[in-house]
Amino acid sequence: MIDLMLPLPGLSSVSGKTVVAKFDGGLLSSDGGILVLREVEQRLRVADRLAACIRDPRSPDQITHSLADIIGFRLLMIAAGYEDGNDASSLRSDPMFKMALDLSPSDRELCSQSTISRLENLPDARSLLRVGRAMVDLYCESFRQVPRRITLDIDDTFDAVHGGQQLRLFNAHYDEYGFQPIVVFDGEGRFITAVLRPAKRPGGKEIRPFLRRLLRAIRANWPGVQILLRGDSHYCCPEVLNWCRANGVDYILGVAPTTTLRRHIEGLEASTKARFEIAPKDGKLRRFKEFFDGAASWSRVERIIARVEVGAEGPDTRSHGEVRVKWSGSSVHQ
Repeated sequence: MIDLMLPLPGLSSVSGKTVVAKFDGGLLSSDGGILVLREVEQRLRVADRLAACIRDPRSPDQITHSLADIIGFRLLMIAAGYEDGNDASSLRSDPMFKMALDLSPSDRELCSQSTISRLENLPDARSLLRVGRAMVDLYCESFRQVPRRITLDIDDTFDAVHGGQQLRLFNAHYDEYGFQPIVVFDGEGRFITAVLRPAKRPGGKEIRPFLRRLLRAIRANWPGVQILLRGDSHYCCPEVLNWCRANGVDYILGVAPTTTLRRHIEGLEASTKARFEIAPKDGKLRRFKEFFDGAASWSRVERIIARVEVGAEGPDTRSHGEVRVKWSGSSVHQ
């Protein structure tokens, strides 16, 4: 009889010690950290929250893997660095992933790549809106007590794709195809929500409804919280400015440089550069100027704060722009 568990013979010793190779290790895994994430998931129930947002069209008596199980597996894969759904083909039998999903290593395999693909194509627009709301609720529940004010940092980021995914778009700046999701974090770096979208800069007509849904979800949990919105210059558009004023949201938004705006700071740039050239060894020199102005498309002028910085590389001027902060009746300069 051939015993497949016999040790591998004939290995030479190392430093006087015998080397023995055996093949009876059983089911092995290199992803032990997944069990730590299991403890986090049991506390937050992220997979259950997201599954509750999606209608499952399958016949209940034909289901092997619930939506929560599929989503949980996919979340763990991404957290462990397996971004490609194809990795499920090998990970579905991994003992650590099974244990993280409350199965023993000898139990049935987890869902396949094709099952994950069907899940990712299952949600409709309303389901995705509910998912976004669920993420905001999860963020709000992470606080032990309701904060007096929060800061929302909104931005979009490029995410390259390597196939023919829906919504992909060529972005000339990055010279490749991809998505450009809008993501929102708070001032402490906590993730709040995101929306997947094509790889192009969002406009005001797209940003405003996104902010409206976000504000509605936050104030459903915290009706009296004060909110400060921060974003880059392409978020400083008439639709966003008017919406913020109408809904009591304070804002600090970048302002794109224009010929009109530059006239306000040309003198400051020249004087700052002259002062730096007198004592360049003192390091970079930074100065600020406050003035009121506005684009032709704005409904009113805004308070703008320009920052001029001069160093060995030359001047660097930025308008961090349009500012309106009124917390507790006092002004805050950023």
